[in-house]
Amino acid sequence: MANKFHAIEFRDVSLAFGDRVVLDRVSFAVRYGESKIVMGGSGTGKSTILRLTLGLIKPDSGAILIDGEDITFYTEEQMMKVRHKIGMVFQEGALFDSLSVYDNVAYRLREQKAPESEIEPVVMRMLRFVDLEDAVDKMPNELSGGMRRRVGIARALVGSPKIILYDEPTAGLDPITARTICELALKLRDLEEVSSIFVTHRLQDIEVLASEYVVRDDFGNLIFEHEGDKLCLINTKFIMLKDGNVIFSGSDEEMRGSGNPYIRKFLDNER
Repeated sequence: MANKFHAIEFRDVSLAFGDRVVLDRVSFAVRYGESKIVMGGSGTGKSTILRLTLGLIKPDSGAILIDGEDITFYTEEQMMKVRHKIGMVFQEGALFDSLSVYDNVAYRLREQKAPESEIEPVVMRMLRFVDLEDAVDKMPNELSGGMRRRVGIARALVGSPKIILYDEPTAGLDPITARTICELALKLRDLEEVSSIFVTHRLQDIEVLASEYVVRDDFGNLIFEHEGDKLCLINTKFIMLKDGNVIFSGSDEEMRGSGNPYIRKFLDNER
């Protein structure tokens, strides 16, 4: 029977492109409200996991479940319904350059033939969430890299998906802007109970996502807290990929204490 405690589950998933094995019997699960940080060098299969989750490619063997539903061999038509549950944040924001910020965020709703009277409040709520209400009429070429990513997050949130996939959303950004993107991911995790796979190779992202959490005070203000010594976050876990295999799965504390030479080199190189 499907495990309804998991938003996403990979069971012994294997995939090869010709002679190159990308994933070799990979298994992991993302619980509801949990962030799973996926790390590894380039070509280790991180982005492939996201494409498999979206049903854009099919595994050679194994099973992929979304919200307890086995989607492994779903048709494109069946996958369209599943994708309504999922928001995707691409590395470059992947905005439509010919559309304004408003129209980019509204795109999914218009595709679903929603009336304009319903679209506007949704678009403005999403832009408010990413603090970009003032950019509503701007074109993508007028935005900074960080603003483009935030519009991408706003667009991914349309339909209130309970699963968000992040594909290196902080790549190429300065540290302050990258932190802003991570803070948005924390807000979604801690305040909206969104489940996510967050692909990154940046240690700075890991520091924020693994050791901070966000709460709302009595006045509605957002407060970012550090887990400290008395609290250990249980809604963020890590997996490390190498040569198509999961060589580590666990908390950031366990990862930092690992004696695995590949993990040690990865952590040292990112400092």
